Amino acid sequence: MSCRTVITAAALLALAAIAAAPLSSFTYSPRVEAALDRISSDSLRGNLSFLASDLLEGRDTPSRGLDVAAEFIAAQFRRTRLEPAGDDGYFQTARFHRGGIRPERFELTWKHGERTVAATGEAVLHAPASLELENAPALTVQFDAGAPPSPTSIAGKVVFAELPDRPPAETRRRLRALLSMRPALVVTFSRAARHAPRLVDEEEASVPWVTLRDDALAAATRAEPRGAAVSVRLAARGEPPITLRNVVGVLRGSDPALRETAILVTAHYDHVGIRSDCGSPDCTFNGANDDASGVASVIEIANALSALYPRPRRSIVFMALFGEERGFLGSRSYLRRPVFPIEKTIANVNLEQLGRIEPGGKGAGTATFTGFRFSTLPRTFQAAGALTGITVYNSRTSNRYFGASDNIVFAQAGIPAHTACVAYTYPDYHGAGDHWDKIDYGNQARVTRMLALGILMLAEDSAAPRWNEAEPAAAPYTAAWKQRHEPVAGTQ
Repeated sequence: MSCRTVITAAALLALAAIAAAPLSSFTYSPRVEAALDRISSDSLRGNLSFLASDLLEGRDTPSRGLDVAAEFIAAQFRRTRLEPAGDDGYFQTARFHRGGIRPERFELTWKHGERTVAATGEAVLHAPASLELENAPALTVQFDAGAPPSPTSIAGKVVFAELPDRPPAETRRRLRALLSMRPALVVTFSRAARHAPRLVDEEEASVPWVTLRDDALAAATRAEPRGAAVSVRLAARGEPPITLRNVVGVLRGSDPALRETAILVTAHYDHVGIRSDCGSPDCTFNGANDDASGVASVIEIANALSALYPRPRRSIVFMALFGEERGFLGSRSYLRRPVFPIEKTIANVNLEQLGRIEPGGKGAGTATFTGFRFSTLPRTFQAAGALTGITVYNSRTSNRYFGASDNIVFAQAGIPAHTACVAYTYPDYHGAGDHWDKIDYGNQARVTRMLALGILMLAEDSAAPRWNEAEPAAAPYTAAWKQRHEPVAGTQ
């Protein structure tokens, strides 16, 4: 059945009522309607059911199933004739080390005067190095206090620092700067530390770095930031690096000026794999809604918009990201090597959980965005919803989930970035029962049609989305945007 929507007078009035949406250059035409009609519930079902099949074993990062999924997504981008935008065709590759320490192979003793504290908490190694130090000088730094230390004060020392569970972009930037100053060892404290192996980007693995969950040692280093000596015995796992891949294709814009700016359309293609301790005969966590649904919609939107002639004015980067479930690894990797400069990237539309209806929620024919009032971007999709019969609404929990997907990484870099979804919660979330046959493909096709239209509206408009400076919760992202844009504007 066609997804064609009749544009009624009521819909046009609803569209006009969304005054703040950037719609100055957009015309809803038969050309646009024909492109949107390429979005198919049958195509969604076919692609999603493969990505969420048992063959792919839950698409853990890393795994054979994840690699198969990447090849499949690249094939779909190839079919759509997107421009390859990776360092290896459609693949943007990154090398990661599998961190981790066996308890018997890690010892650390901190001494200050007559006081001695031995590390006893859980430890996670972030670099593939073994190390032995005896009474090395130590220093404690604070990432959120004043100017960073100089390289001469850091080189050769054991450096202690405390990190929040999910460090913001500025803290991660300072941490990378610290690692570049050639300390002998970096020890960070975090309550999120776990003894399980962790994947670490090779670019962040040049210096031995350990995260500890150890309140006693953290308190000691905080109380005596200078003058301590540290002895360490550390043996790394010694495994070779792992190659992981974002899948990236570009629909190049048609406007001579605006084609140098871009919109990121993203979804993560990983999930959590197979769990041997799930307590059920079926321990494959297929991740149909989370987030094979988002990837399938990215493919459909790329297929629809690539049929337009002339093409959208701005360029559109379609990307399937690895490692979201492992801490946004793919999106963080992309920011280090963006296809378009970050200051030329006007928006990120991230897609998650588009196929299941939330129990007790708004029901079919609705969608929402995380951090709804943080920027003007969701208003554009309200306008698209008015034209396609989808109610795009502000959920009372939208702010809570703003940091729960890859959009947060792009937002921390200053890009107006939100995650679109149909349901924040649903039965089988991160469970073995999240299967492809539970998806409402008809509703997902309608929502995907709305998303494609909203993305096209963004791409056609001369005005870019802006952060809402009146929204206190958006202040860090507004500040990041200004840091990238205002110095450039001031030199013109």
